[in-house]
Amino acid sequence: MDKIVIKKKKVWTKNRIQLFIMAMFGAAFLIVFAYVPMFGVALAFKDGDKELNILDVLISGKWVGFANFERFFNDYNFKNILTNTLGLNILMLFINFPAPIVFALLIHEIRHRAYQRTVQSIAIFPTFLSWVVFGGILLSLLDMNMGIANPVLRALGIIGKDDFINFGEAKFAWANISISSLLKGTGWSSVIYTAAILGIDPELYEAAKLDGAGRFRQITAITIPSIAPMLTVSLLLSISGLLNNSFEHINVFQNAVNTAKSEVIATYVYKQGISGRLYSYTTAVGLFQSLVALILLASSNFISKKITGRGLY
Repeated sequence: MDKIVIKKKKVWTKNRIQLFIMAMFGAAFLIVFAYVPMFGVALAFKDGDKELNILDVLISGKWVGFANFERFFNDYNFKNILTNTLGLNILMLFINFPAPIVFALLIHEIRHRAYQRTVQSIAIFPTFLSWVVFGGILLSLLDMNMGIANPVLRALGIIGKDDFINFGEAKFAWANISISSLLKGTGWSSVIYTAAILGIDPELYEAAKLDGAGRFRQITAITIPSIAPMLTVSLLLSISGLLNNSFEHINVFQNAVNTAKSEVIATYVYKQGISGRLYSYTTAVGLFQSLVALILLASSNFISKKITGRGLY
């Protein structure tokens, strides 16, 4: 005799209604700021440079196909901009990706809770400063006339008594940008790894201690494997952003001397799009950037699932 399955009607409790409303706010935000602006992608295929009425261009503007993309690829700055963008992001990937992980592991090993919280608070604090403020502080410290960097280097004997280093030169651009990113972002980025580590079952560590495992062995055998899914997600997202830079970050350290080494897609789009009013051209550049990010994400996710069995989707 077949069993009769009776579906229970879902009851809209107060808690469920609150969760639904919260989810609706998130969905509305996503639709307004992520999906609606996609209508503007059509501008990349039209001639809307220096036009005043962008909406009119989107509706009835002249269709130019891939001309704006070809214009960017043929630009004499294209090679330099792409080199700086990829070079800086790859450098920061190798430095900034493992740094928060190492910091979180070290923080977890601190047994004095008050000291642990103090170190975490100090490390996270720069995140709440804007790049204008934080970058301005670093530039003041590195100033060759009034900054503290050169006196410290003289005191350590790294440079001569009457020598000085101009950290604003082009050869220091990548180092300034990478190190500043490390100082500002490590503390905040480590929070998510710290939370993942705190979620590990303490009994695993107790069992490892009984087997004679030291702290380093516990980290390599328990901690890192336990947070591996989180590491995979973070790495894949970092790889997908190899063509993305923070405009505020780069702009603070960019000057007339180091532009050749600090001009990236973000600053180039700002200058051409806002200052030069090349709306269609910069839309095409932004679309190219987004497509590359999508390809990198899909490719890295596919490779990760083949090798480790883990991925974003």
